[in-house]
Amino acid sequence: MTRYLFGLRGKKTAVLGMGISNIPLIRMLLDAGLSVEIRDKKPAAKLDESLIDEFKKKGAGFNFGEGYLKSLNSFDVVFRSPGISPLTPELVEAETLGVGITSEMRLFFDVCPCPIIGVTGSDGKSTTTTIIYELLKAQGIKCHIGGNIGMPLLNRADYMDSSEYVVLELSSFQLSDMEKSPRIAVITNVAPNHLDVHKSMDEYIEAKKNIYRHQTKGGRVVLNLDNEITRDMAKEAGGRAVVFSRRERPEKGFAALGGVIYKVKNNSLTGIIKVSDIKLPGLHNVENYLAAIAATDGLVETSNIRNVARSFGGVEHRLEFVRGFRGVSYYNDSIASSPTRTIAGLNSFDKKVILIAGGRDKKIPFDTLADEINIHVKSLILLGETAETIGKAVRQSKNYCPDALDIHMCATLDDAVIKASGIAKPGDTVLLSPACTSFDMFNNFEERGRRFKEAVLALK
Repeated sequence: MTRYLFGLRGKKTAVLGMGISNIPLIRMLLDAGLSVEIRDKKPAAKLDESLIDEFKKKGAGFNFGEGYLKSLNSFDVVFRSPGISPLTPELVEAETLGVGITSEMRLFFDVCPCPIIGVTGSDGKSTTTTIIYELLKAQGIKCHIGGNIGMPLLNRADYMDSSEYVVLELSSFQLSDMEKSPRIAVITNVAPNHLDVHKSMDEYIEAKKNIYRHQTKGGRVVLNLDNEITRDMAKEAGGRAVVFSRRERPEKGFAALGGVIYKVKNNSLTGIIKVSDIKLPGLHNVENYLAAIAATDGLVETSNIRNVARSFGGVEHRLEFVRGFRGVSYYNDSIASSPTRTIAGLNSFDKKVILIAGGRDKKIPFDTLADEINIHVKSLILLGETAETIGKAVRQSKNYCPDALDIHMCATLDDAVIKASGIAKPGDTVLLSPACTSFDMFNNFEERGRRFKEAVLALK
């Protein structure tokens, strides 16, 4: 890392985005005495004032507001935020003029001394990443977790060594321009997502493929055999492809058959754990364990897999049990920012739920979600930009029966919780699973989830 920073001496650098992932990067560049200009689309009034003061004292320059992407060709190196596509015209133009366009994650891959296990997918990547981390810890392997989950790891790279492991959750935005791949890559599944940012579904899929595209023969890519898109990726893998399935028995790989997760090799089955050992509810979490077990094959013993499965209660905002109140159970699934994720959540319960959904429109169709809502939901509470769109899709569904499903519109999440508590009867389940991003009302899904929990805990 020190060598890289030394190479930037005398060069002008810009960091686009003053979000969580870039803050350690900005500190490192400034502490190394480098010329740094921080740019962000948000005006200064909407950014952290204490951080601005800290960076200003260290000599940073600033450019905030709508014109933050202008004149990038005046810099030698530009670090983009994951939320800014590398195909943004201003970035493409700057690169053609000789500006080095990179990112915090690309830099981490360059300087990380540890083997990296990377996880991506449309759904389940946070839980799968965390399960892998927990499995390695249970085995006694020193490891670090980061990327799109938790805190950035760039400022800790100098303190890692080759005997440790890094487990990274990687979004399509982080992968878009990657030129290196993790030693072990996992794709949980691929379904339409983030089409408000990606130009097309094809572009989204190509971004996901970067997680294994640069692997050598010593690499491993773990793929979901049950997903139409990922099952065909094995043909393109540079490393060894390992598949998993909960619906069929592969010739080799990992499968959930008859309530047991097996390793399949040479037509023989080796039992690993019972599905009933898994504390996390839902069939999608069986898939998450299949992916995690395939990723850590050869690293973690069966006894430790079983211990983690029985004890690991999940990640915050992912089907998180919040509270039982007056006989009603409340669950926070704020991470569900796509229809497929909400469908998985609905299928985790064995009876109809009261669903709170809606948020920022990601240009994803709600037809399939609407069909599932009519099967799994008794009362639907909608809010946010997509409230009317989801409501319309539900009413137009072939499964719709107005006598079996009542639909309510609310202005705020607090109102939605109060409405849900008024509708719910003892034995009911209230589930926040929005199927959309939070950006119409909240800064991120974590803030949305915390607000839901606060509203639930405030019920009297």
